[in-house]
Parts: sequence; structure tokens; C-alpha cells
Amino acid sequence: MVDPFFREAALGSAAPANIDTGLRTQMQRVFNYMAGGLAITGLVAYIVANTALAALIFGTPLRWVAVLAPFVLVLVINAKMASMSASSAKTLFWTFCGTMGLSLATIFLVYTEASVARAFFITSATFASMSLWGYTTKRDLTGMGAFLMMGVMGLFIAMIVNMFLASDMIQWISSVLGVLIFTGLTAYDVQRIKMNYHAAWGEETNHKLAVMGALSLYTDFINAFLFILRFVGNRR
Repeated sequence: MVDPFFREAALGSAAPANIDTGLRTQMQRVFNYMAGGLAITGLVAYIVANTALAALIFGTPLRWVAVLAPFVLVLVINAKMASMSASSAKTLFWTFCGTMGLSLATIFLVYTEASVARAFFITSATFASMSLWGYTTKRDLTGMGAFLMMGVMGLFIAMIVNMFLASDMIQWISSVLGVLIFTGLTAYDVQRIKMNYHAAWGEETNHKLAVMGALSLYTDFINAFLFILRFVGNRR
């Protein structure tokens, strides 16, 4: 929505303290939204998996709603972000996280709770490390981000092909690449969010930027978590 640029270049060195305060507030907002989204997803997934809702949803055509709803909501958020209010953007984001919880309820049906928790903590530690690097590094990660996005497309194609081939080797390689790609994208997205912030955009725009940033980091985390779960998850 906003062309990225470094805040130092945009505002100069006259008011670094004010810049840092505003940027720190913006980053806290992004991570709070993301953490809240993950909490909603985890809670919904756990409740669905451990109640009669699991049979109701996954034993009927409602499973297609659970699978497709998150994709539809992501398209709506991206298409309407410029015209919607910040409060509407947040509402759609929370709704998206809830529908992702419906989709991810299956992991509690397939994997033991202990292995799901283990994968979550490994992902959290990796995510925190890459976020810190993305925020503090002076290196421009734009080129790395473009390369990783091409990797996402290749990964998606490989996973579709493997649906027909059912190759364990392709699945293993895809899992390794998936972890590397989405942990790398975490650093890139954190830097991009940092670069996109500008106090002059105003509270409304920066709140919407925070929602979009949280959405990017949320998807990075969820995808990395699912690929890590393939390695450390113990099936029931």
C-alpha cells in the first residue's frame, strides 16, 4: 500500500528520538496483533478438535468452508485495505485468524498435543531470532525477499505435483525448503514493516499498515510451524 523507504532518509536526523518512539509503538502494535491472531487460531483449533464440532465440520461439506474461508478473507483484506477503515481491517484480520483455527483443527486430530507444543516452541524461538535480525540488520533484504517469494511459488508447485507422485523424498525436501523460506521471509517482512512506517501517514493509515504487517508475519509463522511440525510431530 505504501512504497518502502528508510525512515532516516525520509525524516533526516533532526528528530531521531521521535522517530524511534513512533516506530517502536508501530512494531509493538504489529506484534500484538500477530500474537492475538495466533492465540485466536490456537484456541479455535483446540476447541474444534476436542468437541463435537470436529465431526460436524470435517465429516460434512462444511469442511470446504473451513478450508477455503481463510483464502477468501486474505483476498478481501488485500483488495479492500485501501478503502476500508482500520477497525474494519482489524475485524477482518481477527475473523481470518478464527477461520484459520477451523482449518488447523486437524493438526490436533493427526498429531499428539505434546508434539504440537514442541513444534510451536521451536517455531517461536526461530521466529523471534529472525525477527530480531530483520529489525536490527543494516543490510537491505529486498533482494532476498524477492528470491524467497520465487521460492514460495516453486514450493507450492512442488507440493501440488507431489499430491500425485506421493514421493517421500519430495515431501522431505519441500519441508526443509519450507522452513528455510518462511523463516527467511520473517526477517524480510519485519524489515519491510519497519521501512514502511512513517509518522506522517497518520494513525489511521499506520493502524492499517500494522494489520497488513501482522498478517504477513502471521502467515510466515503458521507456514514455518506447519513445516516444522512435519519433522518433530508424532502422529496419533
